[in-house]
Amino acid sequence: MRHNAAVTQTVPAENTWPIAKVPVEYDLTEWRELPFELAERTYTHSIETYLKDSNAYANTYFARYFEWQGVCREAWFFKCVSPDMLQDKGVFITKAAHNDYVQETFPFQTIRGQVNTALVKKASFYILFRFSNAETGELVSGGYQQIVFADHERRIARLPEEVLATVRRYEVPLSVMRG
Repeated sequence: MRHNAAVTQTVPAENTWPIAKVPVEYDLTEWRELPFELAERTYTHSIETYLKDSNAYANTYFARYFEWQGVCREAWFFKCVSPDMLQDKGVFITKAAHNDYVQETFPFQTIRGQVNTALVKKASFYILFRFSNAETGELVSGGYQQIVFADHERRIARLPEEVLATVRRYEVPLSVMRG
Protein backbone atom coordinates (compact mmCIF):
# COMPACT_ATOMS: atom_id res chain seq x y z
CA MET A 1 0.00 0.00 0.00
CA ARG A 2 1.42 3.38 -1.04
CA HIS A 3 1.07 6.34 1.32
CA ASN A 4 1.62 10.06 0.93
CA ALA A 5 3.92 11.97 3.22
CA ALA A 6 2.97 11.82 6.86
CA VAL A 7 2.05 15.15 8.36
CA THR A 8 1.66 16.60 11.85
CA GLN A 9 -0.46 19.30 13.36
CA THR A 10 1.38 22.58 13.59
CA VAL A 11 0.98 24.18 16.99
CA PRO A 12 0.80 28.00 16.70
CA ALA A 13 3.27 30.04 18.77
CA GLU A 14 0.56 31.31 21.11
CA ASN A 15 -1.22 27.93 21.12
CA THR A 16 -4.59 29.60 20.50
CA TRP A 17 -6.12 26.48 18.96
CA PRO A 18 -7.54 23.74 21.17
CA ILE A 19 -5.06 21.05 20.11
CA ALA A 20 -2.63 18.82 21.95
CA LYS A 21 0.86 20.19 22.57
CA VAL A 22 2.39 16.95 21.31
CA PRO A 23 2.28 16.74 17.48
CA VAL A 24 -0.08 14.12 16.14
CA GLU A 25 0.99 12.20 13.03
CA TYR A 26 -1.34 12.23 10.03
CA ASP A 27 -1.28 10.76 6.56
CA LEU A 28 -3.28 12.42 3.77
CA THR A 29 -4.68 9.03 2.79
CA GLU A 30 -6.30 9.15 6.24
CA TRP A 31 -8.08 12.41 5.35
CA ARG A 32 -11.09 11.61 7.58
CA GLU A 33 -8.90 12.01 10.67
CA LEU A 34 -7.51 15.46 9.80
CA PRO A 35 -8.40 18.36 12.15
CA PHE A 36 -10.73 20.21 9.75
CA GLU A 37 -12.23 22.19 12.63
CA LEU A 38 -8.92 24.07 13.00
CA ALA A 39 -9.23 25.78 9.60
CA GLU A 40 -10.26 29.44 9.73
CA ARG A 41 -12.77 28.84 6.90
CA THR A 42 -14.41 25.95 5.05
CA TYR A 43 -16.05 26.44 1.66
CA THR A 44 -19.35 24.60 1.17
CA HIS A 45 -21.01 23.83 -2.16
CA SER A 46 -24.26 21.91 -2.77
CA ILE A 47 -24.52 19.31 -5.53
CA GLU A 48 -27.80 17.80 -6.73
CA THR A 49 -27.79 14.25 -8.11
CA TYR A 50 -30.15 13.22 -10.91
CA LEU A 51 -31.06 10.11 -12.90
CA LYS A 52 -28.32 10.94 -15.41
CA ASP A 53 -25.79 10.45 -12.58
CA SER A 54 -26.92 6.91 -11.80
CA ASN A 55 -25.92 3.49 -13.09
CA ALA A 56 -27.90 0.31 -13.82
CA TYR A 57 -28.28 -0.34 -10.07
CA ALA A 58 -29.93 3.09 -9.55
CA ASN A 59 -27.12 4.39 -7.35
CA THR A 60 -24.84 7.27 -8.26
CA TYR A 61 -22.15 6.18 -10.71
CA PHE A 62 -18.78 6.12 -8.91
CA ALA A 63 -17.11 8.48 -11.41
CA ARG A 64 -19.48 11.27 -10.32
CA TYR A 65 -17.85 11.29 -6.89
CA PHE A 66 -14.56 12.27 -8.51
CA GLU A 67 -16.37 14.76 -10.72
CA TRP A 68 -17.68 16.46 -7.56
CA GLN A 69 -14.08 17.30 -6.63
CA GLY A 70 -13.71 19.22 -9.89
CA VAL A 71 -17.04 21.03 -9.43
CA CYS A 72 -16.20 22.08 -5.87
CA ARG A 73 -12.61 23.01 -6.78
CA GLU A 74 -13.78 25.27 -9.63
CA ALA A 75 -16.57 26.86 -7.56
CA TRP A 76 -14.11 27.54 -4.70
CA PHE A 77 -11.49 29.05 -7.04
CA PHE A 78 -14.11 31.21 -8.77
CA LYS A 79 -16.04 32.37 -5.67
CA CYS A 80 -13.27 32.57 -3.07
CA VAL A 81 -9.84 32.76 -4.70
CA SER A 82 -10.00 34.56 -8.06
CA PRO A 83 -13.04 34.96 -10.37
CA ASP A 84 -10.75 35.03 -13.43
CA MET A 85 -8.98 31.83 -12.23
CA LEU A 86 -5.67 33.79 -12.59
CA GLN A 87 -5.80 33.24 -16.37
CA ASP A 88 -3.59 36.28 -17.04
CA LYS A 89 -0.91 35.02 -14.60
CA GLY A 90 -0.76 31.28 -15.21
CA VAL A 91 -2.51 27.95 -14.81
CA PHE A 92 -3.44 25.57 -12.02
CA ILE A 93 -2.20 22.03 -12.66
CA THR A 94 -3.56 19.02 -10.79
CA LYS A 95 -0.47 16.98 -9.94
CA ALA A 96 -2.22 14.23 -7.97
CA ALA A 97 -5.77 13.31 -7.02
CA HIS A 98 -7.32 10.78 -4.66
CA ASN A 99 -10.90 9.92 -3.76
CA ASP A 100 -12.37 7.41 -1.32
CA TYR A 101 -15.92 6.15 -1.76
CA VAL A 102 -17.46 5.78 1.69
CA GLN A 103 -21.16 5.26 1.02
CA GLU A 104 -23.63 5.01 -1.87
CA THR A 105 -25.71 7.97 -2.98
CA PHE A 106 -28.82 7.99 -5.13
CA PRO A 107 -30.56 10.28 -7.62
CA PHE A 108 -32.35 13.30 -6.17
CA GLN A 109 -30.13 13.56 -3.12
CA THR A 110 -28.36 16.79 -2.24
CA ILE A 111 -24.67 16.35 -1.52
CA ARG A 112 -22.82 18.89 0.61
CA GLY A 113 -19.25 19.38 -0.60
CA GLN A 114 -16.71 20.93 1.76
CA VAL A 115 -13.35 22.33 0.66
CA ASN A 116 -10.27 23.08 2.75
CA THR A 117 -6.57 23.30 1.93
CA ALA A 118 -3.43 21.83 3.47
CA LEU A 119 0.35 22.04 3.13
CA VAL A 120 0.19 25.45 1.40
CA LYS A 121 3.54 26.41 -0.12
CA LYS A 122 4.60 29.27 -2.40
CA ALA A 123 3.64 27.48 -5.63
CA SER A 124 1.54 24.50 -4.52
CA PHE A 125 -1.04 23.26 -2.05
CA TYR A 126 -3.43 20.41 -1.41
CA ILE A 127 -7.19 20.80 -1.65
CA LEU A 128 -9.06 18.57 0.81
CA PHE A 129 -12.61 17.44 -0.03
CA ARG A 130 -15.40 15.99 2.08
CA PHE A 131 -18.81 15.08 0.70
CA SER A 132 -21.83 14.24 2.82
CA ASN A 133 -25.54 13.65 2.45
CA ALA A 134 -26.99 17.13 3.08
CA GLU A 135 -30.10 15.68 4.72
CA THR A 136 -28.51 13.13 7.07
CA GLY A 137 -24.98 14.52 7.42
CA GLU A 138 -23.51 11.06 6.68
CA LEU A 139 -20.10 11.10 5.01
CA VAL A 140 -20.27 9.63 1.48
CA SER A 141 -16.89 10.46 -0.06
CA GLY A 142 -13.71 12.47 0.30
CA GLY A 143 -10.12 12.89 -0.66
CA TYR A 144 -7.63 15.44 -1.92
CA GLN A 145 -5.85 16.95 -4.92
CA GLN A 146 -2.34 18.38 -5.10
CA ILE A 147 -2.39 21.64 -7.06
CA VAL A 148 0.66 23.35 -8.59
CA PHE A 149 0.65 26.84 -10.07
CA ALA A 150 2.62 27.40 -13.28
CA ASP A 151 3.20 30.23 -15.72
CA HIS A 152 1.85 30.08 -19.27
CA GLU A 153 4.98 28.18 -20.40
CA ARG A 154 4.09 25.50 -17.78
CA ARG A 155 7.04 26.36 -15.52
CA ILE A 156 6.27 26.23 -11.81
CA ALA A 157 5.62 29.78 -10.58
CA ARG A 158 4.98 31.49 -7.28
CA LEU A 159 1.35 32.20 -6.47
CA PRO A 160 0.52 35.89 -6.02
CA GLU A 161 0.67 36.90 -2.33
CA GLU A 162 -3.04 37.81 -2.17
CA VAL A 163 -3.93 34.37 -3.53
CA LEU A 164 -1.66 32.64 -1.01
CA ALA A 165 -3.31 34.62 1.80
CA THR A 166 -6.77 33.53 0.63
CA VAL A 167 -5.76 29.88 0.20
CA ARG A 168 -4.26 29.88 3.71
CA ARG A 169 -7.59 30.98 5.23
CA TYR A 170 -8.97 27.54 4.27
CA GLU A 171 -5.88 25.65 5.48
CA VAL A 172 -6.03 22.78 7.93
CA PRO A 173 -2.83 23.40 9.93
CA LEU A 174 -0.50 20.55 8.95
CA SER A 175 3.18 20.32 8.11
CA VAL A 176 5.28 17.60 6.46
CA MET A 177 7.11 15.33 8.91
CA ARG A 178 10.86 15.24 8.44
CA GLY A 179 13.15 12.53 9.66
